[in-house]
Amino acid sequence: MTMIKLAAVRKAYGRTTALDGLDLEVAEGEFLCLLGPSGAGKTTTLKTVAGLERPDAGTVEIGGKDMRGVEPYDRGVAMCFESYALYPHKSAYDNLASPLRSPRHRLPPAEARRRIGEVAELLGIQGLLDRPVGELSNGQRQRVALGRVLVRPARAFLLDEPLSHLDAKLRQQMRAELKAIGSVRRTTTLYVTHDSVEALALGDRIGVIRDGRIVQTGTREDIWYRPHDTEVARAFGRPRINLLAGTVEDGVFRSPDGAVRLPVAAPARGPAQIGIRPRDLTLGGGPGHALSGSVYVTEVLGRSVEVTVRLGAAQVAVVAPREKAAGLRPDDPVRLSVRPENLLLFEADGPQRPGRRIGAR
Repeated sequence: MTMIKLAAVRKAYGRTTALDGLDLEVAEGEFLCLLGPSGAGKTTTLKTVAGLERPDAGTVEIGGKDMRGVEPYDRGVAMCFESYALYPHKSAYDNLASPLRSPRHRLPPAEARRRIGEVAELLGIQGLLDRPVGELSNGQRQRVALGRVLVRPARAFLLDEPLSHLDAKLRQQMRAELKAIGSVRRTTTLYVTHDSVEALALGDRIGVIRDGRIVQTGTREDIWYRPHDTEVARAFGRPRINLLAGTVEDGVFRSPDGAVRLPVAAPARGPAQIGIRPRDLTLGGGPGHALSGSVYVTEVLGRSVEVTVRLGAAQVAVVAPREKAAGLRPDDPVRLSVRPENLLLFEADGPQRPGRRIGAR
């Protein structure tokens, strides 16, 4: 069953269009991550679902019911704002308890204490409950803000970049805990982020939003192996995907200087781009099609090394085991290999839009 559905939703602020015919569905019990850059329409999407913004056109449904005319407090959703929205003069406990003291969501005191204790333990803030929020760090405040959402019984959670102010170690820990929450509660969740690693780690599915429209939705495998276009491909993976411009003719991709020649299965002809993820290139040769180049620079990444290789006028990033890249110096000749199944073929980028993926994988 579809729990949250937005159909052809449009929202403008004066001459600025925030949502431009947006379509999105979140299934019951699903954890969907909405990924996009600043200004893409992510927060406006959440506010429109929550009823804090009224769409200029289109429909919003929750649980199969049209939300037209339904006030935010009657929608059964709980939203966590990136800006915390806490009471700074109150204790962390009182902030967590505030949703449970409202007339619409009031719980018996014993039940409220139990829920607050569970959420505080989950978020690691048990020792902060008696402290005023104004005395807490940004990271601690963000956990309190997230806890205030999770403590409340709700049909759906709307989370607006809830981990953005945490340090890297705590963010990784919290990602694991959020996945545990989802697996236990199975509460429908629409989670907004600009971090592709977060989206891949958390989402049952991922929605990519750009300029107020959904570009692609799918599982992490769909997004990774079958990106809709070059911009989606660039958004996922660190280091970023290598995109080389050239032409396709007679089933062969050629870079302008001929340094890169790779067979492709798609029947396309004319300008195109080849996409190769850095971890899909093998340094030193191996199965697949061989490419010859020279080392431009190396960067140690713990047990692996990122090697930037010149292929004629083009450059590609390769992630190789440290033992394979040991001793490489700038201008050293190297051979790379890539399997045909690891190639992605795209149209050439246009002046107003990224190149779309050609063929299926």
